[in-house]
Amino acid sequence: MNHVVVVGAGLAGVRSIEALRARGFDGAITLVGAERHRPYDRPPLSKAVLLGASDSSYVDFDADALRVDFRPGVGATSLRPGVVETTEGELAYDGLVIATGADPVTVPGEGQQHVLRTLDDALELRARLVPGARVLVIGAGWIGAEVATAARRVGCEVIVVEAGAAPLAQAVGPEIGARTLSWYDGIDLRLETMVGSVEEGGVELVGGEFVEAHVVVTGIGVRPAVEWLAGAEIDLHNGVVTDEHLRASLPGVVAVGDCAAWWSRRYGTRLRVEHWDTALGAPEVAAATLLGEEAVYDPVPYFWSEQFGHMLQYAGHREAGERLLYRGGPEGKWAAVWLTGDDRLAAVLTVDRPRDLVQGRRLIEAGRRLDANRLVDPDISLRDCVV
Repeated sequence: MNHVVVVGAGLAGVRSIEALRARGFDGAITLVGAERHRPYDRPPLSKAVLLGASDSSYVDFDADALRVDFRPGVGATSLRPGVVETTEGELAYDGLVIATGADPVTVPGEGQQHVLRTLDDALELRARLVPGARVLVIGAGWIGAEVATAARRVGCEVIVVEAGAAPLAQAVGPEIGARTLSWYDGIDLRLETMVGSVEEGGVELVGGEFVEAHVVVTGIGVRPAVEWLAGAEIDLHNGVVTDEHLRASLPGVVAVGDCAAWWSRRYGTRLRVEHWDTALGAPEVAAATLLGEEAVYDPVPYFWSEQFGHMLQYAGHREAGERLLYRGGPEGKWAAVWLTGDDRLAAVLTVDRPRDLVQGRRLIEAGRRLDANRLVDPDISLRDCVV
């Protein structure tokens, strides 16, 4: 293999390059990214950057030291075996890393709606979050809650419109989401309400009501950025389909990050995880696979969110669980755990209980059975609940 092309200049793309070099790959590497910025981290955009604590979140990336031909502002447009077509011509490859991430889902309408996916998005939105501004957030998921947190902190009037029965309902279920309702004190939270369109000066709800707003922010999820692969001879289904080695159906191609739908041996299903931890860890396996090594990607998915003064951390795959139990009441620090039919930990969500997250993640990895009666006592550590 003489030339590897990496499409996507986010964290997953950069880590893939570092992993290739660390494994001794000495050939040419070309990195193309649609944005004109240096590679940067996305999680700080809805946290430090939006809150004004930082103006950027650039990662430590030295293209010269890594001997990388970095081409910012260049987007991939199509793929055929051995060739990536870009906005600036064709790139032949022996190995290809697809790391194009995901794009925000938006709502119909002619009015301006902000999303929060890129550094430019964060800086533009931050400039609009000023005291007294009427900010309407569509969606009370992870991003919506973090935007609402930032807007309230700077003194905006905040409205959150959520289609589900509770915040975070789609992410962790309405029962757990209901435990966060008190966090929205001072916010006009409208549940089981859908936005029909974004118009000039606000939004029109399904049913006809118009809600005025100076700023509209849409946070209803993302979809894998794989449109450029529509005509390629590669398997696509909710992203780039890969095996447990992150190998795509087209020879010499791997996929990492938000755009990769990989097979999990642990859970016996295909996963596509849109979180930073995936972009950080998957490239090691992808690089090994490209170089002909045997490596398997099968992590316990992990995610965190900072909202309304709370640290939320999640690990696992809750869909593999059959029972939901709680450690502590909703008024303080608490955790939710999902158990399988044989009392093994499938997933854990913690609110201001970092020790539960660390221990829970290890228990999921180890596949240990737990004593459910001890588990519900928040004063007993998770590791002491092992049968």
